[in-house]
Amino acid sequence: MKTISIFSRPAAVTLSTDMHYDFCKLKPLSPKEAQEEDLLLESITWPETPPLSFPLSLEKTSDPDHSTFTILPKRGGGQWRIGDKLEVMINMKDFQGRPKKFGGDVLLARLHSPTIGAGVAGEVVDHLNGSYTAVFFLLWKGSAQVQVTLVHPSEAVMELRRLNREHPDRIFFKSVFQSGSVTETTTCNICLRPTQKSLCNYTDLHTGEPWFCYKPDNLSCDARMNYFNGGYQQSITTMEKLFKSGVNLKVSIRASGPAGVTIFPRMKEEKSSEESGPSGYYYQDVWRGLGGTKIRQFNTSSAITQCLKGKVIHMYGDSTIRQWFEHLTATLPDLKEFDLNSEKQAGPFMALNFTHNIMVKYRCHGPPLRSTTVPAIEMHYIANELDNMVGGSKTVVVLGIWAHFATFPLEFYIRRMLSIRRAVVRLLSRAPDTLVVIRTGNPKSLTCFLHSSTNSDWYTLQQLKVLKAIFKGLNVHLVNAWEMVIAHHLPQELHPQPPIIKNMINVLLSYICYVRPES
Repeated sequence: MKTISIFSRPAAVTLSTDMHYDFCKLKPLSPKEAQEEDLLLESITWPETPPLSFPLSLEKTSDPDHSTFTILPKRGGGQWRIGDKLEVMINMKDFQGRPKKFGGDVLLARLHSPTIGAGVAGEVVDHLNGSYTAVFFLLWKGSAQVQVTLVHPSEAVMELRRLNREHPDRIFFKSVFQSGSVTETTTCNICLRPTQKSLCNYTDLHTGEPWFCYKPDNLSCDARMNYFNGGYQQSITTMEKLFKSGVNLKVSIRASGPAGVTIFPRMKEEKSSEESGPSGYYYQDVWRGLGGTKIRQFNTSSAITQCLKGKVIHMYGDSTIRQWFEHLTATLPDLKEFDLNSEKQAGPFMALNFTHNIMVKYRCHGPPLRSTTVPAIEMHYIANELDNMVGGSKTVVVLGIWAHFATFPLEFYIRRMLSIRRAVVRLLSRAPDTLVVIRTGNPKSLTCFLHSSTNSDWYTLQQLKVLKAIFKGLNVHLVNAWEMVIAHHLPQELHPQPPIIKNMINVLLSYICYVRPES
């Protein structure tokens, strides 16, 4: 690849045409950054799966119908009690009923009690031989049922990985260029396949975030007006069979014996375990935090208003963060949205309560963003926004960025998160009493190949691991949407239903009003 220079204004550049599947390259990192990126990628390495024969047959792939899970007896015997760890062995088989010999399946596990609105996510451990262990912390008394779901067979993961390597541009974007009565529309993306066309280079000078458009034939790069989702490439796989709803995509696995246990109260002489576990669990449909954070309940608009009094809340991210903004404006009658004449999906938005001196703002993250038309000037990178922020004890920063990065190699997400982390470190250095809260991604409904290839839970799971590693040790707080959606009885959706959102907002408000940032 020829060197692409970064100019102080959008400029036309030309790429060599000898690139194929590796056309989507990033600029070299410093040795220290490159080492961190390598360590992050190594930490989330997914097990390899033997290649499939062509034409594709499902016979040797993971079959949830033949697979089973078994609740293992309690170590040491006796009754199950609060504080114990429940282990469930999952044995995967193929469509011919033969045990799988390797790992790599994507599995979700939940322990729940529907009658009392209780639930907790389990941790799944891959033994790399076709068997897995799901581990649950027992946190309430009464009966509880185990649920195990195959999200993707290991063979499907290999296809998802291939798509991100060979077709990172399968969702593409467009921009309209205009000067007077002349308009042209061209394709844009983080990286573009080489053609004879020159490129307009919109790489951000401060963050280094790359963005390119094919240069219009008759207009300059300065004439870009907007940005929008251009569509989805067709005919990029021959593996649709690996993504069939009801067959091998988000299908429950049955128990080989009892699917539930009865949990008794903790023995008085027993002490609670200090072992790390889930971030929280539901009881009576209310999320209870673990690990030291007590989640308060804000059940009235006055309680929320009192919590937010005198605060400025800056929300940056995708539509799952916009959902939080919408929840607050719908819940608080005195928090009035100020009409900025913004695009309905992308914003920016602002809501004010003059009486109690509250301001809540939302802005979408910079590209890529699968949205409707957004003015090009409104596409701001989060790191730049944070660097322009004063911060302080009255300032709350809420971040959520994940869903729009699924179709790209994970290095792009890592670098975006590292860029944001550097900005967070700078913000906390000059204003250490600023509160920073980050929402993770969550599992969602997947019913076909298109959903899987653009928003697979496997992509989100990899991002979750990266996010937690990158911000570990920093004075930031996580809202673990991944666990909060898995543990709840409502269907998993990209935009969780209101009862889940209310619990997420309770976590956010608990951080704002009861957790003081470390100075």
